[in-house]
Amino acid sequence: MTAPGRTPMVLARNVHKRFGLNEVLKGIDMTVERGEVVCLLGPSGSGKSTFLRCINHLETINRGRITVDGDIVGYREKDGRLYELPEKVAVRQRAEIGMVFQRFNLFAHKTALDNITEAPVLVKGIARKDAERRGLELLERVGLGDRGGAYPSQLSGGQQQRVAIARALAMDPKLMLFDEPTSALDPELVGDVLDVMRDLAKAGMTMVVVTHEIGFAREVGDRVVFMDGGVVVEEGDPAQVLDAPREARTKAFLSKVL
Repeated sequence: MTAPGRTPMVLARNVHKRFGLNEVLKGIDMTVERGEVVCLLGPSGSGKSTFLRCINHLETINRGRITVDGDIVGYREKDGRLYELPEKVAVRQRAEIGMVFQRFNLFAHKTALDNITEAPVLVKGIARKDAERRGLELLERVGLGDRGGAYPSQLSGGQQQRVAIARALAMDPKLMLFDEPTSALDPELVGDVLDVMRDLAKAGMTMVVVTHEIGFAREVGDRVVFMDGGVVVEEGDPAQVLDAPREARTKAFLSKVL
């Protein structure tokens, strides 16, 4: 529950999203409190990643609304109706929401440090020397302090993903979104990425994580949300959802992944 007078970091109400005739989200309601780690579980095609992309307006929504830190994401409201913001305005709004994808999306022709400093310099107007100093600090934070001059091709998948996390953190986001950040990694590389995410959680970062890493959800998540067919089927604290699910669909899913 949100404390009186305290705005949730994320508030989604009756969120619908269609791709043509395919309704992917069918009325999502969700609240994420400040400092909370919420893990989204569910089968492929359940709408988890689409919902994550709607939070930072990488996807538009067809109905409902999403606010981040009290502001409607991607839209302005007038006379009870929502109007999409110009892209330049939406980009500034999106800059406060970090996102880490399944694929690392690093610039292949830029070093790890340059990948991290690009957005703070171009989007926020930070002096390059200040951005580089911050970038080196973030590389150290994710365990890559000696790899600032390396190009993505010289890094393992896990190292590239940690650079991607540092790149998102360089914008000083109020919220971090992770879209299955370990799904493209070899199993032996997953642990280092999850360790960075654990450290972020301990530091109080608000996080929404789409993941199949049940152990991570159990250990780090404050709340687990199980989605299927574009709706929230069940949510609660990790022990309740993972060890004693109430819904038959949740039980069936967990029986296949645990």
